[in-house]
This record gives sequence, C-alpha cells and structure tokens, in this order.
Amino acid sequence: MNELVFFINNVIVAGSVTGSIYAIGAIGVTLIFSIMRFAHFAHADMMTFGTFMVLLLTLAFPGAGGAVGLPTPIVMLPLAMVLTALLAVGIDKAFYKPLRAHGVKPIVMVIASLGVTLMLQGVIRLFAGTGSQNLYLAGERKEIYRLDVPFEMAARPIIVTEPQVILFLLTIVCVVGLHLFLNRTRLGKAMRAMSDNPDLARASGINTNHIVAVTWVIAGGLAAIAGTLLSLDVTFKPDLSFFLLLPIFAAAIVGGVGHPYGAIAGGFVVGFAETLAVFNWTVLLRPVQHLFPAWLEIPRNLAFVGTEYKIVVPFFILVAILVWRPTGLFKGKVI
Repeated sequence: MNELVFFINNVIVAGSVTGSIYAIGAIGVTLIFSIMRFAHFAHADMMTFGTFMVLLLTLAFPGAGGAVGLPTPIVMLPLAMVLTALLAVGIDKAFYKPLRAHGVKPIVMVIASLGVTLMLQGVIRLFAGTGSQNLYLAGERKEIYRLDVPFEMAARPIIVTEPQVILFLLTIVCVVGLHLFLNRTRLGKAMRAMSDNPDLARASGINTNHIVAVTWVIAGGLAAIAGTLLSLDVTFKPDLSFFLLLPIFAAAIVGGVGHPYGAIAGGFVVGFAETLAVFNWTVLLRPVQHLFPAWLEIPRNLAFVGTEYKIVVPFFILVAILVWRPTGLFKGKVI
C-alpha cells in the first residue's frame, strides 16, 4: 500500500499538475492558431511575463491575501491576467497586425513570433535577473495537505499542496468556462465561424478585428494563470518559457492544432507521459520481488529516462503523433 501511495503522489498528482499546466497553456496556443493561422512561439514567454507581473504586484502589496485567506499571488493574479492580456493585444497591434495587413505568409508570422520571443525574454531577464524567486513573500508559506489513506498498512499519506488544489479548481473553471463561451455566447460562435472560414465570416458581417483582440485577451489571461500556478508550486524562473514552450506545443499538436478540447486532452497526455517516463518503477516491483527468479535482480532505478532528459519526452510524443495521426487525437484546424 505504501508503494501505491508513492505512485499516487509521484504519478497521479504530479501528472495531473503538469497536465493541467500544459493544457491551459496549449489552449492559448491552439486558439491563436485557429483564428490567425500561425504558431505563436512567444506564448510561453507571455506565461513568464504574467508570472513576473504577479511577482511585482506581490512585492508591491505583500500580505494582501491575508484579508481573504488566500496567498497574495492568487489575489494579484486577476490584475496580472489583465496586464498580460494588454501585452498580448499590444504585441498583436505592433507586430502581427501590420504583417496581416500586407498579406504575408504564415511562415513570416512564425519568424516574427520568434523575434517577439527573444524580445520578451530579454526584457524579462533585464528586470527579473537570472535567478529563481519564490512567490511566497511577507511570511506567507505554501500550505501542504496530508491526506491519510484509510488502510492500516499504509504509513504514507497522499500529499497535495495549496497551489495544486487551486490549479485543479481553476483548470475545471477554465475548461467549463471555455466550453460555455464557445458554444453559448454570440462572440464564441463568431470565433468558431472565423476559425472555420475567415473569409465567409468576414462576408457575414463578423468584426474579425474584434475577434482577434478577444482571442489575444483569452490567450493572455490563460497564459498568466498557467505560469503563475506553476511558479507557485515550484519557483519563478526568468527562463521558465524554455521549459514550457516544447511541451505546450506538443500538447496542442497531440490534441489537434486548432481544437481547444484537443489541447486539453493533449496537455494531460503529455503531462502524464513525462511523469510516467521518469517514475522509478522499481518501487512498485519491490512487494513482488520475491516472485522473481533469484538470478533476476531488479535495478535500483528502473525509469524509462532520467529526470534530466524529461524534456525529450514531449518531442518523442510529438514526432510519434505526427507520424501516426498528423491531425492529432482530435480533428485539428477548427474549433
């Protein structure tokens, strides 16, 4: 039972956390692609920017969360989402909109997004430095919840942290909210129409510029949520985008580019694949080790890849999906 609890803590909980982060990030990537038809490589840097805004607001108003019983970074998150959304809209107006007006090819937009990536990374590192920083300030601490397993043979508890609980709740809210927005609101239906056929949507009287702005607002807000909750669970790093870019794109492609529900599924597929790949399976084999022949010795570390090579797992999944099912788990290119 202790081995099973260890598996729950290090695979089920950890995989759910990683999958939730990737899913929220991939939703923004796939929304941008479905509306503007290009891969926005600066999305991970918007996640870093949103987290940095939370850090600055927390430094400016330390202990503000005590009034509502929440960590101060969570209280400051809505304002950081607004700032990140404004950044996203500003980047579009300054860089991408002029390119769209000239009718450039999507590859040009992709290269432009790489330039925006380098620009954002430079600005963030200029002000944030290069070291990691804890978002818990002014004496606040990360709450850790230990859930006892109702079995006498289990000495280990299931461990969940406060940021993880908030992440799970916000993931559910984001998924349900996005579903209702796309299917129940007039603006959401207009986004689906523009995703399916931009020319027909424009001819039908849909304000495509307004749809583009709303898409950037949603993507920016979700980016701030994902980056902040990840940094709350670990620490904030100015190079956070380097570790997030490949997984969120892998999640978007695995689920089906342009399909938000596919991005959610792809996020959890990539998240659990990473976690399962670095898990030490020897732990689960210990209780049945006596059933193996004497000459068969179980190694101390039986993981598919080492922790330092975890970043290659999304790339492997990405290549495998592109070979096996190029459209992803869901049919891509439309909402």
